[in-house]
Amino acid sequence: LVSDMATVICLDDYHLNDRNGRKVSGLTALNTAEQNFDLMFEHVKALKDGKSVMKPIYNHVNGTLDTPEKVEPTPVIIIEGLHPFVDERVRELIDFSLYLDISSDVKLNWKIQRDMEERGHSLESIMASIEARKPDFDAYIEPQKEFSDYVIEVLPTDLDPEDKTTLKVRAIQKKGVADFNPTYLFDEGSEITWSPSADKLSTPAPGMVLKSTQETYFGNDVAVIEMDGTFDNIQELVYVESNLGN
Repeated sequence: LVSDMATVICLDDYHLNDRNGRKVSGLTALNTAEQNFDLMFEHVKALKDGKSVMKPIYNHVNGTLDTPEKVEPTPVIIIEGLHPFVDERVRELIDFSLYLDISSDVKLNWKIQRDMEERGHSLESIMASIEARKPDFDAYIEPQKEFSDYVIEVLPTDLDPEDKTTLKVRAIQKKGVADFNPTYLFDEGSEITWSPSADKLSTPAPGMVLKSTQETYFGNDVAVIEMDGTFDNIQELVYVESNLGN
């Protein structure tokens, strides 16, 4: 995404302390007390105003804060990380906001696959790691989805309760956002449930179901597009796309 047109800012770079500093404070990187929101706001505002900044760098390999780097403004600025919507001053600078909401069941399945099957960790250590971070996630990360214009929910499939790999994805799109028209299936504002023709879209078990619904999310009217299931040939998704509008 980085180009003459776009800049990506990782908000981990605005950790207040390095890894050793957090050992002293006893706080995790998810805790808002470990973030430098004043500097984050200053830099996001400066870049949006067309000014360059000297951005800090958090080194994820060794957990240190490295020498800052100069970042030049671009027409598109993407900020991503753990706390993009916590600070009201930063939120007001964001033109469009997106939150990736992965359910606890999916995160557990992914973490087991990565840490147990690929790294040899025990199930007990994996569960302990998840439980240790959950209070801070619930307190500081999850509440931010209330402020998002677009939420992508990743959930286990509803088509087969024994299936641990197939996913259901819901795109929750806030209505009334400037310069954004929510996507719908077939007919805007309608309630639609659709199973695509197997002759036009190869869908192995457990198949595929798409929905288009109108809902309320944190008191806001939203349009929701849902896709549950799997497919064989990504090129055949043109059939699905031809029935989407916005």
